[in-house]
Amino acid sequence: MAAKRRRKKEKKPMPFSALNYKLLGLGVLMVVIGFTAMRLENEVHGIISLYISPVVILAGYITVIYAILKRDKDDLNSQNATTS
Repeated sequence: MAAKRRRKKEKKPMPFSALNYKLLGLGVLMVVIGFTAMRLENEVHGIISLYISPVVILAGYITVIYAILKRDKDDLNSQNATTS
């Protein structure tokens, strides 16, 4: 009975590292800041709405994609060692 409990409580590896979560949060924050700045200016032909906010939003989306796809070298080495 105790052996079953131990097996259930085994730690599963986290899907992302701490750096991935920080980058993901930074990317979401950049997207929110970009849309907020665009909304605050509230002009169709404003400098912020046309040039700055879209760049910030695009950078935020790229950061989010990078955070999701980034893998640590240590994770790759440990996965290769266990499969071989």
